[in-house]
Amino acid sequence: MRDRAARIRTGLTGRPPSQGEPDPRVRIDRAHLLSLEGKARGMTFLPRQPARSILNGRHASRLRGRGLNFEELRTYLPSDDIRSIDWKVTARTGEPHVRVFTEERDRPALIVVDQRMSMFFGSQRNMKSVTAAECAALAAFRIFDQGDRVGGIVFGDRAVAEIRPQRSRVALNSFLTALSDANGLLRADAPPVDPMPLNRVLQAVARIARRDHLILVFSDFDEIDATTHRHIAGLSKHNDLVLGLVSDPYTETLPTGVRIVVSDGSLQAEIDMGDRTVHDRLSDMAKGRLAEILDWQRPYGFPVLPLSSGEDSVRQMTRLLGLAGGRR
Repeated sequence: MRDRAARIRTGLTGRPPSQGEPDPRVRIDRAHLLSLEGKARGMTFLPRQPARSILNGRHASRLRGRGLNFEELRTYLPSDDIRSIDWKVTARTGEPHVRVFTEERDRPALIVVDQRMSMFFGSQRNMKSVTAAECAALAAFRIFDQGDRVGGIVFGDRAVAEIRPQRSRVALNSFLTALSDANGLLRADAPPVDPMPLNRVLQAVARIARRDHLILVFSDFDEIDATTHRHIAGLSKHNDLVLGLVSDPYTETLPTGVRIVVSDGSLQAEIDMGDRTVHDRLSDMAKGRLAEILDWQRPYGFPVLPLSSGEDSVRQMTRLLGLAGGRR
């Protein structure tokens, strides 16, 4: 019944599920997330990207992949790269020495997923919360499959779940469970609460991922400020950061000539979208916020994936990552 109320509230269309079956466009469960594992094959978040991948562009050149571990300091051999010479040790000993490094076996990845009430909205295909959860699960499966450690932070308006990165199916399953649990708390008749500040979550990210992590954040980035900019800049300085900006097609095409009612759960207001001035101001505000986040790519040098709740999650992820499956 609640799923039906949510579908009516948001205008989601298409064949409704059978009686008693959860609508996967409104909320997801763990079984649905597990069904995405096979569809994640072929995606990659390693530095070498397909030519069509958004991660292959000028803003993604800083993706470093796995780090290097110092192995030993030894005398120089004719086959060694001269760039590995340790000039201080060479000067001190009078004999050329090189530093030898080995690539780390895996790289920790932290996947941050927004499941606040601001994400419980969708006008065409999915709720934004569903799109964020599906894309996060696809990323988790692919990263785990390529041999890296996977963990995550899943946050709603009331609670935050933290899963430390591990090379373990148990950790991966814990992340998926936290994701489905947080998504299941979203409902159309939820009592109003103050939203979880994004900045508080980013502080938790910085505490876990101090350096050399791959950090992926899937959110609509509601309520950002100057402090958010500082957190984002700090995370991107010492880690590989990728943002998944989740939006709804409604943001791009606000309706005209109608009256809409908006509510925070306790108070409501009617907005006349037939008033051109009101319509234009709301449209500019919505588009301006998205443009601001997309523009973070320039000063900070990390990629932003534009994700739409109006499109199939697998299809757009494969398209953004430059794979053939996304070209349909």
